[in-house]
Amino acid sequence: MSRNTHIWHATDDLAARYAAGSLPEPDAWSLEKHLEHCPACAARVSAAVRDTSAGLVLADVRDAVLGAAPVSPRTHAVPRLARVLWAAGPAVCGAWLPAVLLVAVGALVLAHVGGVSGARALLLAVAPVVPVAGVALSYGPHADPLYEIAVATPSGGLKLALTRTAAVLVVSLPLLTLAGLLLPGSGAPGAAAWLLPGLALTLASLALASYVGCRSATALTGGGWLAAVLAPALSAADGGLTARLAEQLARCLDGGLAQGGWAVAAVLCAVVLTVRRPAYDRLERP
Repeated sequence: MSRNTHIWHATDDLAARYAAGSLPEPDAWSLEKHLEHCPACAARVSAAVRDTSAGLVLADVRDAVLGAAPVSPRTHAVPRLARVLWAAGPAVCGAWLPAVLLVAVGALVLAHVGGVSGARALLLAVAPVVPVAGVALSYGPHADPLYEIAVATPSGGLKLALTRTAAVLVVSLPLLTLAGLLLPGSGAPGAAAWLLPGLALTLASLALASYVGCRSATALTGGGWLAAVLAPALSAADGGLTARLAEQLARCLDGGLAQGGWAVAAVLCAVVLTVRRPAYDRLERP
């Protein structure tokens, strides 16, 4: 079978073997690639699949769904809402949103009820890691039971990962920034100082995930950030922990030079992610 997808066509026998699942895997891959560019062969293979027992069951299900209720604008709203919720992923379901609320509300409670003067420093240390953790929970076979189906759709791959990452950022950025604004400064950087680092670390996680997978990438970027800000504060011999943490955060976040560095890092990570986009078509497949 030639690798050129335009100089051969699927025979009835080839379509029948593909529908029956007896076609060797390399030939099946070649056929599937050819079907992307050949409507005639796609129709032939679809007809062969419809003639199988599974195709008959799917046809019955399709007829039952389409005949269950008349189509109306309101009927279309439900599938659209379902697609939005599916694309949003962890930002609207599971334990991730409560975890973000816990971080924001916990910082406020520490400051205004517990009297902890360095609550903003603690929040700023954790805030950049929150969207990074959202990336780990948003994409991959560990996060989506329909992962193999999702990556095979036109909306799969990097497009789906970016959609879910955007949903994570839309939820976490306002909540954590608002919490920072409501906290006393106590020498810590501004409440919005973590936004560029959070974006850079998120893009770094997505870029690195194309090499080592989402969970490993987020562990490296999130763990690296926490080590960079917490290790110097914990190792210093003098002063309170929160005061030392605020000083370390000021070195990492304060000033045009630091923020400019994070902006450059975000752009570079975005470039790497663009170059590595094809890797998301096979990311973390068994």
